[in-house]
Amino acid sequence: MLPDPTVPPSLMGLLEKLGTFTAPSRRTFAALVTGLVAASGKRTVTGMLTAAGLSQSWSHDRAHAFFSRASWNVEVLGLALSHLLVRSLLTEGAALTVAVAVAVDDTLFKRSGKKVFAAAWQHDGAAKGPKPVGRGTCFVVVGIVVQLPFCSRPACLPVMARL
Repeated sequence: MLPDPTVPPSLMGLLEKLGTFTAPSRRTFAALVTGLVAASGKRTVTGMLTAAGLSQSWSHDRAHAFFSRASWNVEVLGLALSHLLVRSLLTEGAALTVAVAVAVDDTLFKRSGKKVFAAAWQHDGAAKGPKPVGRGTCFVVVGIVVQLPFCSRPACLPVMARL
């Protein structure tokens, strides 16, 4: 049996409120989120396992299998996350706006290689030079625009993304 990750109780309590995973997937997800928060370098799958202190005890295949074969749905997770954010951060009767972050849609995530899913030659609004074209993937991000009590201006909290 592989060791479970050490997840701070406050973070684990928050992750359990999402309630969208089976027990094995929840342990893997908790480990990856812990590594995501603790990572100081690139937030790759291997980097997250290293930051969570699991690189020597878990195979990176376990984390990759979570994204490719585990039983969970990214849309259900996004909706659960949006409900959690609204319940945790907003007061009763506060204004809530759901917005499609169009500016993020135009940003190309540069990827190359024969096996990169959905990579294609696309417009790159951030490209330097005369040809604003690059190879990669483009995402549409949906966020919730909220006025947080500790911010002087509204903030957009991204909750879903789709190619």
